[in-house]
Amino acid sequence: MILVSPHGVFSLVSIRQVDRYLYHMRLSDDVLLDVMARFQAEMVKGLGRDTNSTATVKMLPTFVRSLPDGSEKGDFLAVDLGGSQFRALEVKVFNDGKQSSQLESKFYPTPKEVIQGSGTELFNYVADCLLDFMESKNLQHKKLPLGFTFSFPCKQTKLEEGALLAWTKHFKVRGVQGTDVVSSLRKALQKHKDIDVDVLAMVNDTVGTMMTCGYDDPHCEVGLIIGTGTNACYMEEMRHIDLVEGDEGRMCINTEWGAFGDDGALDDLRTEFDRELDLGSLNPGKQLFEKMISSLYLGELVRLILLKMTKEGLLFNGKVSTALLTKDKIEMKHVCAMEKYKEGLSNTKEILTELNLFPSEEDCIAVQHVCTIVSFRSANLCAAALAAILTRLRENKKVLRLRTTVGIDGGLYKTHPQYPKRLHKVVRRLVPNCDVRFLLSQSGSAKGAAMVTAVAYRLAAQRKQIDAVLAPFLLSLDTLREVKNKMRAELEYGLKRETQASATVKMLPTYVCGTPDGTESGKFLALDLGGTNFRVLLVKIRSGRRRSVQMYNKIFAIPLEIMQGTGEELFDHIVQCIADFLEYMGIKGARLPLGFTFSFPCRQASIDKGTLVGWTKGFKATDCEGEDVVDMLREAIRRRNEFDLDIVAVVNDTVGTMMTCGYEDPNCEIGLIAGTGSNVCYMEDMKNIEIVEGNEGKMCINTEWGGFGDNGCIDNIRTKYDIQVDEGSLNAGKQRYEKMTSGMYLGEIVRQILIDLTKQGLLFRGQISESLRKRGIFETKFLSQIESDRLALLQVRRILQQLGLDSTCEDSIIVKEVCGAVSRRAAQLCGAGLAAIVEKKRENRGVEHLQITVGVDGTLYKLHPHFSRVLQETVRELAPQCDVTFMLSEDGSGKGAALITAVAKRLHNIGRK
Repeated sequence: MILVSPHGVFSLVSIRQVDRYLYHMRLSDDVLLDVMARFQAEMVKGLGRDTNSTATVKMLPTFVRSLPDGSEKGDFLAVDLGGSQFRALEVKVFNDGKQSSQLESKFYPTPKEVIQGSGTELFNYVADCLLDFMESKNLQHKKLPLGFTFSFPCKQTKLEEGALLAWTKHFKVRGVQGTDVVSSLRKALQKHKDIDVDVLAMVNDTVGTMMTCGYDDPHCEVGLIIGTGTNACYMEEMRHIDLVEGDEGRMCINTEWGAFGDDGALDDLRTEFDRELDLGSLNPGKQLFEKMISSLYLGELVRLILLKMTKEGLLFNGKVSTALLTKDKIEMKHVCAMEKYKEGLSNTKEILTELNLFPSEEDCIAVQHVCTIVSFRSANLCAAALAAILTRLRENKKVLRLRTTVGIDGGLYKTHPQYPKRLHKVVRRLVPNCDVRFLLSQSGSAKGAAMVTAVAYRLAAQRKQIDAVLAPFLLSLDTLREVKNKMRAELEYGLKRETQASATVKMLPTYVCGTPDGTESGKFLALDLGGTNFRVLLVKIRSGRRRSVQMYNKIFAIPLEIMQGTGEELFDHIVQCIADFLEYMGIKGARLPLGFTFSFPCRQASIDKGTLVGWTKGFKATDCEGEDVVDMLREAIRRRNEFDLDIVAVVNDTVGTMMTCGYEDPNCEIGLIAGTGSNVCYMEDMKNIEIVEGNEGKMCINTEWGGFGDNGCIDNIRTKYDIQVDEGSLNAGKQRYEKMTSGMYLGEIVRQILIDLTKQGLLFRGQISESLRKRGIFETKFLSQIESDRLALLQVRRILQQLGLDSTCEDSIIVKEVCGAVSRRAAQLCGAGLAAIVEKKRENRGVEHLQITVGVDGTLYKLHPHFSRVLQETVRELAPQCDVTFMLSEDGSGKGAALITAVAKRLHNIGRK
């Protein structure tokens, strides 16, 4: 860094003499980058729970979680305590589309006896001043929320609660340190019975500055004070703040950077003048960084330098005046005036003469040079610490280039003629990958307290609205028990001959009368139709000691025009896929036994006869409902006339899931699918199945529980969003339970809620984007991604951006909450239904305590981060006498179909014998 006097080159002797004293104050960019790295390390230390106690930069959580978004409105009071004057304000915020506000304030002195007296005296004085202000504005009869700017280090536990850590800025009030200052202010206000004020928020002046500027510029996420004191705050990711519970969103951190270096970290940069100044201060050894930067100390630093130079005969002919010997005689206002280069040396000469120093022109030039170096060092150090904060913001956001705004306040920044330019220039040099706008706070930090209060008011109102929207998704244990009992009643209706026709839970017999016993072997084909893809598999089963299952498969797409075309076209397409697979495997001539996984509701008359009850999952092929799907497949094979197959069994994917797990665990007698669709099957005692002849043994019942509630029995828990999703579906009025629990519909429920919240102005700035209007845009896989605990909000925002939804951090939190409410309800409802099944199994066996395994498949269960846990918790709560093991199925719809075919063949052979 080169400093050149505006008066041209003065004698080399003078330059050498000044620079000899101030060499250590002239900091290179390498030194500043090193300071920046040291400060970054202190920030990390301050944020850590285990390291915070030893950190000098305390990184205090402020519980300010949101910046103004322009929708704030109302009348607010603010009081500002922290400098040479105390201020009371009334702030009116208008939601008129222009983000306008109106501010009226009154200043009061802070007498020495108050700022160095007792805590009671201080807060009584603040309350008296506020009363005077309210009376002058005729506000004493209004109930108004108040924001309290308290510009001293505090440990906050809530937005409206904070204990003073230490006084700074010449304040030495007794009995306040370690106590809640908001509580003290409230007590003082309560003495005035004629005013009704609600203290909603306490903020630091730095936070107030950020919030004031944040109201005018939404990019503002850093606050900086450079005045009597110095400090910075910024919006930190919650996941990095160990001192506060929760990982969602952001919170403003008050760095309290004035104490940086109190542990000796800056000792190599501190000069003899810094040490002398510190020893003569009210708090030796503390706030060392602040003493190198803030306007409270820079004038005194200049005095100490001039005193030593004069004593050594380098200035003022060696004559030491009383002024140079008097502490704080040179103030920051003198330094600012002397650095007004445009006015030449006249200011410098006038100030020095007033101090009885009688300078020569060379003295004036040298003194001006001293002032420049001292104030330039202040700007440099401030820039290095600010650059560390900007770098952290950029890294948090994971962007190559950061665009942000720094809100600034403070006398040094506002009144010093060169300071702003120097600070901006050095910051941009240290962090070239940050585009920084510096915005001067026009209304001071007190307006910021009002803005924090206004934001808190807005968030409280929004919270109320969001809670009201999501309340119907929060199901109590009693409600879930009611669902379980209703499901149990519907299971019984479906099993009885006289009620089966009108039952919503159809309880379809599958004619699968056994589970694998380990003796199954041979080669089997399996077909799997149940979604937008169709699979053909060759499954080789070996029995005995080397028991194993080998599978070979190929996946084929089913185009939408086939899904919703004619039945003949659909089955011709399936047979075409089978032909391709047989050709691919080289087994076209073999007549292999085949199991057909057909994952739609079927009424079976035998294991190889299945009549389609109705399409689900977006299928709408004509001329299929009421027809035997096995006959339709056989007809299509005959039409092709290329190969023949032995179709042994038509099975549901749920039954296949149970059989796959039953092959590994003989205790598995229930199958659950929680994926695109939702369904359960279980082994029922034949004596309870009235619609099938015979009382011996067991048979697997495919419940087709997705239709539960189609008779209106669960209408009390259906929300308006469920009704909207149902009405817009291909099968309105049907599969109501499935539409509340399955992956095919959860994303659509979320979309409907997001639209409603946006209409209420609670999301996406009240703007419903074109993409949000598109049905099906919000796929259930996005729920799983958004709800992942490992996913930062930044990544949630990216997912939303992929969907064309431009979200803020706050939007992302709300979207995540909506996804959580919808998926949690789905898992609980699924758990309530399953509890009904396991309780029925327990009663069937006539045991006090049941041990049973449930085989599970489906992407919702497997991929969603919380679905399986919530489902299992619900089953435990609702069926406490059942010890349920959940076993993930490995390809139930493919391997399971082959196993059912193998078991059917085994049982058929036994029957023949």
